[in-house]
Amino acid sequence: MITADDLIGLIRAYNPSTNVALITKAYNFCCEMHEGQMRRSGEPYYTHPVAVACLLADQQLDDASIITALLHDTIEDTKAKYTDVEELFSHEIADLVDGVTKLTNLQLSSTVNKQAENFRKLIMATSKDIRVTLVKLADRLHNMRTIRSMSPAKQQQKARETMDIYAPLAGRMGMHWLREELEDLAFQVLNPEGRQSIIRRFIKLQNETGDVVEQIKCDLLAEMESERILAEIQGRAKKPYSIWRKMQTKELSFSRLSDIYGFRVIVDGEADCYRVLGVIHQRWRSVPGRFKDYISQPKTNGYRSIHTTVSGRNARRVEVQIRTKAMHQVAEKGAAATWSYRDGARVENPFAREPSAWIASLTERFGPEGDDGEFFEAFKLEMYTDQVFCFTPKGEVIKLPRGATPIDFAYSIHTRIGSACVSAKVDGIRVPLWTRLRNGQSVEIITAEGQTPPASWIDIAATGRAKTAIRRSLREVDREKFINLGREFARVAFENVNKKSTDRALSTAAKHFGLPNADELLARLGSAEIAAREVVAELYPNLKVRSTDEVEAALAVIGLEPGQNFAHAACCNPLPGERIVGITFRGQGVVVHTIDCTNLLHYEKQMDRWLDLAWHDGLHAATHPVRIEVTIRNGAGVMGHICTLIGDQKANISDMYFVDRKPDYFKLIIDLELRDVSQLHMVLTALEAENDVAEINRHRDPTLAQDITSFEGEWDKVGV
Repeated sequence: MITADDLIGLIRAYNPSTNVALITKAYNFCCEMHEGQMRRSGEPYYTHPVAVACLLADQQLDDASIITALLHDTIEDTKAKYTDVEELFSHEIADLVDGVTKLTNLQLSSTVNKQAENFRKLIMATSKDIRVTLVKLADRLHNMRTIRSMSPAKQQQKARETMDIYAPLAGRMGMHWLREELEDLAFQVLNPEGRQSIIRRFIKLQNETGDVVEQIKCDLLAEMESERILAEIQGRAKKPYSIWRKMQTKELSFSRLSDIYGFRVIVDGEADCYRVLGVIHQRWRSVPGRFKDYISQPKTNGYRSIHTTVSGRNARRVEVQIRTKAMHQVAEKGAAATWSYRDGARVENPFAREPSAWIASLTERFGPEGDDGEFFEAFKLEMYTDQVFCFTPKGEVIKLPRGATPIDFAYSIHTRIGSACVSAKVDGIRVPLWTRLRNGQSVEIITAEGQTPPASWIDIAATGRAKTAIRRSLREVDREKFINLGREFARVAFENVNKKSTDRALSTAAKHFGLPNADELLARLGSAEIAAREVVAELYPNLKVRSTDEVEAALAVIGLEPGQNFAHAACCNPLPGERIVGITFRGQGVVVHTIDCTNLLHYEKQMDRWLDLAWHDGLHAATHPVRIEVTIRNGAGVMGHICTLIGDQKANISDMYFVDRKPDYFKLIIDLELRDVSQLHMVLTALEAENDVAEINRHRDPTLAQDITSFEGEWDKVGV
């Protein structure tokens, strides 16, 4: 059990002038607020914030960071309030604690949305003070170290979240040791068999070849001594997850993977770094394409080092990183280096850099309010990618993620330039917009007035900034169409659960999804970014919502007797999603009509033949017939284009015939096979938006059914 004196001893080792009274006060407040609370492991809960504080003390952080770690769960999990923390400690500490606190009372539609909102708050707080992220990362590290006490499902969730967000975030902060440990801890949960397999192979390799790390360290040290270069040599086998990731990306087995050892050469001055590089390349053969100079071109997080890969002992590839002591401190501590203390004062490191510019770019693009899903996507894209450096025609350096295209380059300069982009030149040669950029290339963007980004650019772009801007532009162009389509989707989805999609209901749903108004919700529905069933489930969680499992054809209709057959009435062609009734025919089964079919008037005096039916919830097979009547322009290629549009909506054309032919237009009937009424609306909307389509309607023919009081003929007499 770590006491207050133990913690203060850790802090005093690097900060003799620490405020002992305030640290002790925070420690006692933490224990008091969490009294009676227990962790799943059985330990008192206060041991967790104390452990987080110790992790930050190991990073030699300031008193405010340590106190924030001690208090980071008090506002969230105890009776303590923001005002209590502010009154007892300071406004600064209260803001830091609030920045780390999760939104426990936030009511959102899904885990993803809640997670996105939590990270929006984290990044917004980080934009004001980087220490928020440092505390959050330490919090996650201790939670991952003690994850075995959680349920298996919770372990999987936390491990995936760590792998997707927190580990890359630690890397983006320059804290590579933390990133590697988080990845390894998550890897233990997500793929324990894979991790153990790699460890077993390492042990087998070591038994066969001896301690390769020590052997190569001795080789490097001998070369440095021969050139009279004072250097510290560090070496280790790479982490299991790093090796597994290389095996997956390169599609190589462990036996064929050569780059599994890493070494660092730490020297006094920058000039010595390049001397060491020359010595290593003279002694061992370098591997082409595996050299990176992050000293002349530092990463955005301040990381500086020279990376090279050579064929070392027994032709085994090894990666060597060469850096100064100051660079090494930044490489190990990352953003924490800017807040490290020594002898009571912040350490001055010329290479330490807060990731403020990167965070500011995110916050400026999205602001405190807006689309959490887009923010989350951009956040992950910005963290996962390595960088390439390209130049504008004026010689300015633009940093982009690996795999970026001229589209990303254009949007990184300005959103207006990206949206107006029509082509690009790379090193003076015109190239397609999907070309992947490489380090050192010069890129010129060619623009045109009136240009708007097409939807295909979303798949081409690699940066969150470009993808977000493209989506926003597309929504603005097609917004009205999407709103109308979304309104129809909402109406059908609500009617399926006997509800009405009123303006008030839609406005309420929009708030639940974190959207500004109902129109924005309808636009998302129309563009298929949100499913209509999700909206219904959000407002009416206790109602049964249609599942995604395909319904068997024989079970498509609810309300029939066991073994009773049914058929679609040809007069109205009912579709799943519409209200239906059945008319029985003795010895033959049931004919299903829509509730508004005019032929139902024939059976008003025969109510004993009526059945109250409903479509089964779920995804129906695309076998339900329906007819549409289309009037189109008489022109070359128009018919083919119309058929293509129908096919784009995943609708099958079973038959078609012409009703009328004129010199300037054609009228025709098209028979379709659809899943449900929502697919029909998608087809109608797509055709209605075309200039070549003059008129389009759903076709119903009452003459296809007859008023038969006693059925004795064939099924076609009743339109089936």
